[in-house]
Amino acid sequence: MKLSATITDLAKLMQGEIAAGEKAVSAAIRDAGKDLQDAWRAQITGAGLGQRLARSIRSESYPKARNSLNAAALVWSKAPVIIGAHDTGPLIRAKGGLWLAIPTEAAGKGRGGKRPTPREWEARTGLKLRFIPRRLGPSLLITDARLNKGGRAVVSRSKTGRGVVSVPIFLMLRQVSLRKRLDLARDAKRAIDGVPGLIVANWVEARG
Repeated sequence: MKLSATITDLAKLMQGEIAAGEKAVSAAIRDAGKDLQDAWRAQITGAGLGQRLARSIRSESYPKARNSLNAAALVWSKAPVIIGAHDTGPLIRAKGGLWLAIPTEAAGKGRGGKRPTPREWEARTGLKLRFIPRRLGPSLLITDARLNKGGRAVVSRSKTGRGVVSVPIFLMLRQVSLRKRLDLARDAKRAIDGVPGLIVANWVEARG
């Protein structure tokens, strides 16, 4: 049996393999990036942080216009400070030795659904807050008010003061440790470890 191959045949064969490899690598990286995006979004919603924050996770693969053996994917958040805080669980301290004011349920929500500050809350409700220091547990900002059906402190319309109680509106803390609710590195490692298998699977498909 005599085997022979021309230089032209070998060149075409190599070009075909390179093209299949470029296609496989690009597809694998794109799939890995999308899988990581989906995994991070699932983590965020699973932690109860909401769909809006989950949608801040984006994914892009490069180069966009062609296949490449050097393809890369970038997965990131458009809200990196919030995501990073829930991923690391940092210790948050009040600036300048002051207090962190944490609103209670009785405070309700501020403008745009955000947490109100004590000054904003007083301006919105017309109620005045007073500071109650405590040795054990957080100090308080409280007010004398009526609780409505939703549990929010509101001005009492009663001339006799019926239903008025002293209500804690803000917990006052020097520092607070944010609970770690995400583990983004876990999903990132899983995505990276899965890339070789994706490349092989896509390469076989590209050659077929």
